[in-house]
Amino acid sequence: MVAIRQPSHVVSLISPAADLDLDLASGQSEHLFLRFNDINHLQDGLIAPDEIHIRAYLDFLDSWEGSRPLLIHCWAGVSRSPAAAYIAAIARNGASCERDIAMNLRAKAPYATPNRRMIEIADGLLQRQGAMIAAIDAIGRGSDTAWGSSFSLSDR
Repeated sequence: MVAIRQPSHVVSLISPAADLDLDLASGQSEHLFLRFNDINHLQDGLIAPDEIHIRAYLDFLDSWEGSRPLLIHCWAGVSRSPAAAYIAAIARNGASCERDIAMNLRAKAPYATPNRRMIEIADGLLQRQGAMIAAIDAIGRGSDTAWGSSFSLSDR
């Protein structure tokens, strides 16, 4: 996807112990690594997404001017990366778009089950008063799958 989309910014959402070998075309992309487990609640021995992770992600999004794509990936493409894509779309589109973007996410990625903890934290940081959470709850759990596939929430 890096070779095909040629993103200016890449976000890797991976588990703390995961080994990632990603060729970013000789450093032509800015790259943010966020390492946490794909969990929605605190669990002993695992690292849950927290406010520090989501703040770092939002700050990284602020550095993306949008002329080239933003590429977001996780291990299976079902929970963390769809949550991050949703958060990016919300951050870029302003208030009152939460439900429309969630419905677009469901249409483009029927298997997506965005990480609820990431959504809850972003909802607070972006001051959406629960609108992001309600929109994700409205689309419900995605269809069963072992692996997601690539999708774009933009029309590009």
